Amino acid sequence: MSRAEKRRGARLSVVQALYEMEIGGRGVVEAMAEFEHFWIGKEVEEIELPQAEIAFFRDILGGVVREQRLVDRTVDELLAKDWPLKRVEAVVRAILRAGAYELAFRKDVPARAVISEYVAVARAFYEGDEIGMINAVLDRMARDFRAEEFDPASA
Repeated sequence: MSRAEKRRGARLSVVQALYEMEIGGRGVVEAMAEFEHFWIGKEVEEIELPQAEIAFFRDILGGVVREQRLVDRTVDELLAKDWPLKRVEAVVRAILRAGAYELAFRKDVPARAVISEYVAVARAFYEGDEIGMINAVLDRMARDFRAEEFDPASA
């Protein structure tokens, strides 16, 4: 399995862990341990969950929790005024939080790759408008955080 595939598995696991943390009231340490031991790379209820780059999984999940105020404020600013992050469905919220963290703090990953990867994660859960909304919010965020990657003069 390639590094890219393991990172995609890590992103999917982060989104699932964030969702489980929010719905189940778990802490980050408990969620990390549970996913690493019982979910990542295992078959659960006849669904095989992908392998994941564990260090990448830990960094994103821990980072989202550690930087949640900044992440949430950033996402809130990009959403419609009458539709703040707290009103967004929990899985969409998890995807946006993970993507925002990665765009803000993982400069080693190209912004376009981050957007593409979280759109792919969104496709695992949705087929409709949510995918376009996630793409649009992450694209706007990437252009704010990493304008140099989108500036045609620097290409």
